[in-house]
This record gives sequence, C-alpha cells and structure tokens, in this order.
Amino acid sequence: MSFFTDNAELQRIGALLEDHARPIYAARGVPFQQFAYVLLQPGRDGGAPVGASLRADWRAYPCSLVKVFHLVAAQLRLEDGRLSAHDELDRAMRDMILWSSNSATNYIIDLLTGTTGDTLLDEVEMAAWCERREEINRIFASLGWPELAGINLNQKLMDDLRYGREKIALDLSPAGHNCLTPIAMARLMYEIFSESALLQPARRALVRDHLARDANAPDRGRGAYQLLGYLGDRLPPSTQIWSKAGRTRWLGDDRASFRRHDALRAILPDGQDFQLTVFTQGEAIAEDDGFLPAIGALVATQLAR
Repeated sequence: MSFFTDNAELQRIGALLEDHARPIYAARGVPFQQFAYVLLQPGRDGGAPVGASLRADWRAYPCSLVKVFHLVAAQLRLEDGRLSAHDELDRAMRDMILWSSNSATNYIIDLLTGTTGDTLLDEVEMAAWCERREEINRIFASLGWPELAGINLNQKLMDDLRYGREKIALDLSPAGHNCLTPIAMARLMYEIFSESALLQPARRALVRDHLARDANAPDRGRGAYQLLGYLGDRLPPSTQIWSKAGRTRWLGDDRASFRRHDALRAILPDGQDFQLTVFTQGEAIAEDDGFLPAIGALVATQLAR
C-alpha cells in the first residue's frame, strides 16, 4: 500500500505525461517501460498526500539521486552521535548536493560505513568490509517504510568503471549496483518536505536548504547545478524549486549507463505545491536536454489551470 492516495486530477495530468512521453520514446526506439514517475500534492488538513504514478516500483540504477539518501543518513547519524560533526563533513554534504560531487559523496560513505577503497584484502577481510558497507542499507531498512523495498545503497558513486575493492564488492554484492525506485525516492522527498518525525527540525531545514535551486543564480548554467535540462528548467518565473537530479552517460557498464532522473519539489507562483519524481533510461532520452524540462512544464501548466 502506497503512502499516498490516488487522485483523479493528478491521474489526469499523469495520463498527459504518458501521452507526451510515449511517442518520443517510440520515435527514438527506446522502450516506453523505461519511463516512470510519481506525482504528488499535499493532502488536505495535513492528511496523506494525493498522487498518481506510473511504474512506481521500477528498480532502476539511480545515478545521483542516492545522494539525498546519503545526506539524510549523515543527518541521522549526527543526531544519534555515531557520526561526529566537523567542517569537512559540512563541506562534503553541501557539495554532494549542490554540485552532485561524487568525491564528496564517497567521503561521506567512508565516514558512515568505516570503509575505504585502498589495497586489496584477503577473503575474510573483504567479507567484513562488505558487511560494513551495508550500513546505509541498514539505516533505511530500520525505518520500516514499505516503499523502500528493493533499494540498494551499498556502492560508491563512480564516473566510469570500478577498480580494486569497489569492483570486488560490486561483484560480491547480491544486489549489484545501487538501485532505487521512483516510489522510494518520492517517499524520502515527501518526508523531507513534510513535518515528518524522520529528522529534527533543524536537520530537516538543513537538508531542504541543500536541495534548494535558484533559477536566477549565477550558477544556473553550470551542468553540475542540475537545473537546466531537468524538471525545474522551464517552470514559471518566481517558482520555488528544490531538487536533486542524476544523469549517467556511457560508463562502460550497460547496467548503469544512459540514465537521467530528477526528484523535484516546487511551489508555483499561485501557491500550487507539488512533487514530481521522474526516472528515465535510454541513450536518446538521457542525452535530450529538453525531455525532462517539458515534463516539468506540462505539470506546472496543468496545475495552474
């Protein structure tokens, strides 16, 4: 059972998203099964959110969307005292989200799991290393959210192929690469932007601040800022935007190459508040800087009617 309630109006908008995307996929020879979304709006009077979805449980390589999970995991461990605050951690948490830095992310993974990717280990030591690397999976499994079923967060973020311990760990991992589903990502974003008990207020505010995107920022044009080419790119002026996107091109591994995803929370100028998570796969879609912006703009237009 999902954490949101089906809503006829959002299902109507969702059908328009599908009608928009389907012929684009067909024209480019990409299977339409490689498109998924979750569209949400807040429920009335603080009730459960309402929404619509397509293939919400699609297990997909998540690119940099996992970095929101790493940010939340770090906040949870800072809260319970198992992680110590320091300036380099603060800098890494910021850069992991603001610039989608893999180096910052991998530093945080080292801190959370007590693992590094240095010299090779013998079989017994490698097994212990892999067990420690499961720590981030354990953090989220402890929440008991059914929407997190099937996710995997035990791999570092790489720009191409893996070597040494990271390659061996990937080969040994029953789950393989990192994996998320649209519904898992949508649930975490909902918890961040509601008055959830997941995080203390100050920590929730920090996470939100890191996710904020300014359409007028001098850095808007930088690819690492992940606004242009993503869901927030063509939203109306003065829209408030929070988002985390992810994209891979060729990585030398078909299990991870050519994905483009985004998880957006937006408040339109008229006050309409919505969340939209979109997963895509396929080279012709991942390389298209106009596909996700058109999806975001379509939702905004329909909600403003």
